[in-house]
Parts: sequence; structure tokens; C-alpha cells
Amino acid sequence: MDFIRALGLMYRSRFFEEKLQEEFSLGNLYGTTHLSIGQEASHVGLALALDQGDWIVPTHRCHGFNIAYGSDMAAMFSEMLGSRHGLCKGLGGSMHMTDVEHYNLGSSAVVGSGVPIAGGVAFALKRQKSRNISVAIFGDGASSRGSVHEMMNLASVWNLPLLFYMENNHYGMSAPTERVISTSSIHSRAEGYSMAHRKVDGNDILSVYGAVKEARKYIEEEGKPYFLEVDTYRLCGHSKSDKLLYRTREEEEEWRKKDPIHAFSRYLVGNCLLAEEKIEEIRAEAEKDVLDAWRRAWETKDEILSLEEASSLVTPENVNIEFSPGKENHQGTYREAVREAIAEIFEDDERATLMGEDIGAYGGCFGVTGELYKTWGDRMLETPVSEEAFSGMATGASMLGERPMVEIMYADFMTLASDAVINHGAKTYFMSGGQLKCPMVVRTAMGGGTGHGAQHTACPEAMFLNVPGLKVCAPSSPWTAKALLKAAVKEECPVVFFEHKALYGNKGEIGDSSAILPIGKALVEEKGDKLLVIGYSRGYCEALQALSGYEATFLDLCSLKPLDEEAIKKWARKIGKVLIVENVPLQSSVAESIIRIIMEEGIKAEIRVVSALDMPLAFSRKLEYEALPNRERILKEADSLIGEKL
Repeated sequence: MDFIRALGLMYRSRFFEEKLQEEFSLGNLYGTTHLSIGQEASHVGLALALDQGDWIVPTHRCHGFNIAYGSDMAAMFSEMLGSRHGLCKGLGGSMHMTDVEHYNLGSSAVVGSGVPIAGGVAFALKRQKSRNISVAIFGDGASSRGSVHEMMNLASVWNLPLLFYMENNHYGMSAPTERVISTSSIHSRAEGYSMAHRKVDGNDILSVYGAVKEARKYIEEEGKPYFLEVDTYRLCGHSKSDKLLYRTREEEEEWRKKDPIHAFSRYLVGNCLLAEEKIEEIRAEAEKDVLDAWRRAWETKDEILSLEEASSLVTPENVNIEFSPGKENHQGTYREAVREAIAEIFEDDERATLMGEDIGAYGGCFGVTGELYKTWGDRMLETPVSEEAFSGMATGASMLGERPMVEIMYADFMTLASDAVINHGAKTYFMSGGQLKCPMVVRTAMGGGTGHGAQHTACPEAMFLNVPGLKVCAPSSPWTAKALLKAAVKEECPVVFFEHKALYGNKGEIGDSSAILPIGKALVEEKGDKLLVIGYSRGYCEALQALSGYEATFLDLCSLKPLDEEAIKKWARKIGKVLIVENVPLQSSVAESIIRIIMEEGIKAEIRVVSALDMPLAFSRKLEYEALPNRERILKEADSLIGEKL
């Protein structure tokens, strides 16, 4: 270990955070921050023991890790000031200091949810045959999260090069660990996942450094994950507003005696490794560097991104995908169309994988994956029942350039995957200031009409329409299912791909390998100009079937975010009578968005909506039928619009 560098980094971390405290007290900083004063040995010991190219995924208490791993302190201060010169252009703040140049994937403000992201990084490194490892950094509070345990199991099952680095500072936020954790030894939980583990004194930088070196060597040589518990203590509060009412001053004083910087300094002097004068020189230089960094950041604090610039970082620039009808169609089912798309995606891009439950020999819950595993076994990754873990893994892997697809068995279970999709996948490009992209696709089976009951029939697409950074698809036919999925995997942002389970057996035309449908493009079927029918997924199919004898134009949206607004405006203006059919309740739905588009454009149109009733779907066939858009309701609204049946 380079003692001078180690001590200098520890001092820089301490002075940086003390400067933050000071500037917050003066009212010069906005928002909040989470400091780690007293934990410097944990940060620096880890950073110095890792190899060049090893990735870290810190927690919201990230400053010390950033400094130890090489981040520029002026850029960190600028980030705290919301400046365009910040690590993330002022868009991330204290809790999201991504620094890709220094192999720092950025921290997560959602406790424990960065662990599956780090697992995805480890997965990507393994696929890319890298000798580097990934480090999942989390605290004792996060050690009780289900996502952490799911990832521990999955990392052990898949033998991922992942270091679980758990800082135990004895308080989750205010609750002491002994009151909320059932074991006296957190690291021993790793035994349940057949994982090597140990505990180390986190205030002794030499012990931390040695333990990380040992753990890293084990991961590289054995090809298995490792769990390291680092025992430390924060001498400050949980956040800047914490008044520390939950612990005694006596306890704090006992830990202050174990201050890692003082302890390391005494060790260096006592063992004649550095003189007192050199220690003081290192301290003074570190303090000067911090103050200089603050001065430089303060001088440019008013240089903020414009709203237009910030808006451009919500999603990466759109991929230029041209619509292609293909050269030749063939007949097949919706299920077969999706399967063909997956096979062709695998053929076209070696970075593509599919993760999900029962997608191997079982063929997928709805038979979509079939026998793909026989040809693509190394790319078809069957998972435990751990939606949080494998959706988070896919998100993390996509950040390192992989092209993962995820299969969530039922759309109802998207609530389990929503943290990875919404808090990470959708927001990372923005929060990182454009440093990271998340090109991933989450496929899931939605909808009723199948007698599965309330917890297996949700159409939760509206839940994702209000999330900036996502794209959402819901194809209605075999042709659109294949052509749209092939476009989705080319996107640079997350795409949620809803497949209605009642459509899997529907037969129709399927395009060849050259057919592709860009996200955001609707398809039109002209059969007359007395009525415009707009829908997607099963709602569109129901309307098309019910109104087959009508002189109507049918607009299949295919994509829900973004909507093809130009097509909606064009046909609503031309026809003037609009019937919207969807399988979700009306409030906050796609139909409401369509109505807004038409009204804002000033188009004079009569509009009716046939939507699902505002109730969970019953098991009863009769009640389920009545709650969903059905032939009778569609015909009634169509006739009321045109005045007579055609």
C-alpha cells in the first residue's frame, strides 16, 4: 500500500465532507446530503485494494468512495451546487455521483437496490470474459432488503465475480442494528448462500486493504462471489438534518477514540514509516486541495444547464430505425412471432440475452420461448423466482453495453421489477448526465379474458406511461409483435413490452427477418371514413372484430410511449368521429392522452371511449367479460357516434 496516498485520500474525504457541512450551515448548498465522516478507512482501503477496471456501485453515502476512486473534487462540489460542471452536470446531486471514467457506476438512493445493479455489472464482466470484478456497496440497513438476498442467492448460483461490501456502521438510519437484525453476525448470513465471508475492522485501513485483497483474489481464482462485512461507525448524523437523538454522547466518544485517520497516523509514526512532519504536510496539502476545489466550483456555480439541455438527457438520442414491411410474410401465431423475434435477435447481436423464470425446458409460462433453449442455451438464462434481482441485473448489465431482455411471467409482477425499471433503468441516463445508457427490454404478459383472477390479469401499462426515460409497446398482432420487438432491442433506453396473454394463440401474418416497426409508429387499416377506431393490444383486436362490417378506419397504436401523435391528429381531423378502445380503466390511461392530443390541436371531434371498468378482474367468466371492453359495449358506442349501424 502507498501510505502517503492512502492518508492523503482519507484526509481529502474528511475535509471534503466537513466543507459540505460548513456550506450547508451557511445556506450555500441546496437539498440534502449523507456524510460518512469516520468511515474513511473503509472507502480508501477498498479503493486501493481493487484493480484498474474493477467497477464499484456505491450507496447514497458515496462521497468517500468517489474521492478514493479518483473523482475530481471540484466536479463533485459542482455537482452539489447543481452546476453543469458537476460529475453528472448537476442532475444527480449528492446521492447520484456517477463517474464512468473512474469505473464508478454511480450510487443508488434506494437502499439496497444498487446491489442487483452491481450483480448485473458482474454478469456483464463475466460474459465479456473480463478478469475484473464488480463491488456492491451497501450498509447494514440494506442487508435486510429482499433484493439483497435475492442477489446473494443468484450471484452464488451463477458464480458471478461480485464482492458484497457491507459497511456496518451500526445504524440503518436511526434504528440500531441489534434491534432490527436477527443475527449478531450479518456476514454469517452468507453461509445460507454457500458464499465465502468474513468480518473486518473497518476503522483499520490496513485490515480493510488486506481483507479486500484476499476477497478479490478468491473471486478471481475461484470464480465465486464473496461477502465482506466492514465494521465501522459514522461520527456524523444520517443526513444533514439528523439531530442524533437516538444515540448517546458516550457511545460517540468511544468511537471517536477509534477515528481511522488518527489511528492510521499513529501507526505510521509509531512504526517509523512517516514522520510527524510528513503527516502534517499530507494533512495540509489535502486541506488546500479541498479548499481549492471548492473555490473553483463556487466560481462557476451559476453555470447551470438550460431546461432544454436537461430535457435532452431524459433519453438518449432516438435510434434511426426505418419502417420495413419485409419481403415476404408467413402464417403463424402471436406466440411464434415473439419466439422468432428472440431467435433473430440472438442471431444478430451476440450481446443479447434473455433472463426469466421457466424459459428453458418448460418453454416459458405461455410457451413463448418453446425450444429456443436447445439452440441458445447459453443466452437463455433461467432464473430463480427473484424478479427484483434479475431485473436489476439486466439493468446493470445494460449499462456495460449488454443487450438484455427480461421476461416477467405476469404483468402484475411488474411491481416487483419496477424499482429496477423505473428508479434505475429509466432515470440513469438523466441522473448520470448522459454517462450511462440502459438498452434493455422487459417483456411481460398482461391482460384478462383468460380466467386467471385479479392478481394475474393486470394491464399496468398506464403505470409506466408517466415515467420519463421509458418507452412502452403493446402490439396487437403476430406481425407487429415480431417487428416491434426487433426494433425495441435496438433502442438505447429501457423498453417495456406488453404482450397480451389472450393474443398468444391468435394466428396471422408474420414478417420475415427484414420486417421492422419503429417504436412510435402506428399502423392504419382503412375500411371507410364514417368512424375512426383507435386501440392497441387486445382492445384493438376486439374493436376490429366487432366493427368488421363498419365503414371505419382502424388505427393500431402499437406503441404507447411515444404515441404516434401525428397519425392521431391526421385521422381524427379527417374523420371527426373517434372511438377509443382499451383494456384498462379510463383514468390516467392512453385514451385520456389521445383525448388531450385531439383537444389541444383544436380538432372538432366527437369522442367515445370503451375501457375496462374501474375494478379488479373477477374470476367469474361472466363478470370478467362485463368488466372488459366487449362486443356489445363497442357496438353501442360506435352506433351512438355514427347515428346508425352500417
